[in-house]
Amino acid sequence: MTLSRRSLLAGAAATLPLIATPAAAQEDWASLAAAVKAEMRWAWHQYRAVAWGQDEVKPVSGTGQSFLIKNASVGLSIVEALDTLWLMGLDAELEDGVRWIHQHLTFNLDGDAQLFEASIRLVGGLLSGHLATNDARLLELAHDLATRMMPCFATPTAMPMRFVNLRTGAVRDPNSFPAEIGGGCLPEYWTLSQLTGDRRFYDVALAATLALVARRSPLGLYGESIDVTTGQWTGRRATVGPPTDSFFEYLWDGWRLTGDTRLRDAYQAATLAIRTQMADRSTGLLWFADVDFATGARVNADQDELSAFYPGLLAEGGDLDAARLHMASWIAAQARYGILPEGFDVRTWAVTQPTNALRPELADAAVTLWLHDRDDRWRGVARDHFLAMRRWMKAPHGYSGLSDVSIRPTGKDALGVFAFDDHCPGYWWSEQMKYYWLIFSDTRRFDYADHYLSTEGNVLRGLRRA
Repeated sequence: MTLSRRSLLAGAAATLPLIATPAAAQEDWASLAAAVKAEMRWAWHQYRAVAWGQDEVKPVSGTGQSFLIKNASVGLSIVEALDTLWLMGLDAELEDGVRWIHQHLTFNLDGDAQLFEASIRLVGGLLSGHLATNDARLLELAHDLATRMMPCFATPTAMPMRFVNLRTGAVRDPNSFPAEIGGGCLPEYWTLSQLTGDRRFYDVALAATLALVARRSPLGLYGESIDVTTGQWTGRRATVGPPTDSFFEYLWDGWRLTGDTRLRDAYQAATLAIRTQMADRSTGLLWFADVDFATGARVNADQDELSAFYPGLLAEGGDLDAARLHMASWIAAQARYGILPEGFDVRTWAVTQPTNALRPELADAAVTLWLHDRDDRWRGVARDHFLAMRRWMKAPHGYSGLSDVSIRPTGKDALGVFAFDDHCPGYWWSEQMKYYWLIFSDTRRFDYADHYLSTEGNVLRGLRRA
């Protein structure tokens, strides 16, 4: 009998080599922080040499590419790196990036931008960069971009369209998702309104979020897609992963930032529904299954790597027992695969999607849990995550995602497929490199007691000029 490639992958996952590291209590965290900073500096200079000003570097081929707007780069990686560079004290690199923004960045472009990505990445990155540097031009650009995206919100439901032409204001695509509606811009637009005195940004973001909350099912769950012109659900799958994930984060985050109790109440109701309707302990581990949002019927047993953020959010919301149990599930997955695949079946550990796009979610959860209780075991999770990335995902011109986590990047496998996917997403600069630095460094540039990091890892509160 000939085994399929996917069957081979599922079997191989159990025997992948793991990184041999000392116990967390014996780790030299300062040395790890220095290693993270060194990798950030190296990657920045690689990007500077081969893809400067491009949205993303292609770290194998040594070129660049646009991401947010077709054939028009807006220096996305530079914007996403700003507050990470500042936190690490890479001040010369930061100055270089800010100089490029002053000289080249414009949003007067005849192209469609996605509200969600442009808000969390560009508006958020410019705001955190402004808060780090006090550079007025960064705030002006954030205000300009958010203004250009206001036509998205002119719908009968107050929930935004997905895309807008930044020059003409023409909008398109009414079929949207909870993460993009209620997780698309709430903290960023609240911060922008606070910094500029222009309330319209937060007002439209809040109205969009509350409009979505009003359409939850009688079980308290949210479907995966909705028509923003009619308010009718177009997808029935309820999940803590994409395309709903950031919505739950921003309910809690919105409450923390603004004090609006409606957001707190919506978060608590959603969490209760998730724990009641979606908790799955059939394997002995705590997972959260995808279910039908109206009936609670199980849809599948798959888990998406993007869902690995959820233990951290549970901890933030006060559900500590569930947070630790769910994190134990993700730790087991990391131990099994070495590098998490994009998707897997929790019943069999069979890999359903073998890629890894340099995902930061497990490191995100580790940082959030560590900030809560300072337990070094969470530092150990982040350490293993960093060391695996450094060992297996470092390409000639930066860090790259993997097309198949079972194929280590030493050339080609028997099928002639490179393990590297030749792609370093912009969020790599904003998220995991920042998470690693914060959890290992104890930097004095960050307020560990009072802070806020967005879903994209942008620090919108807690930067300290020590």
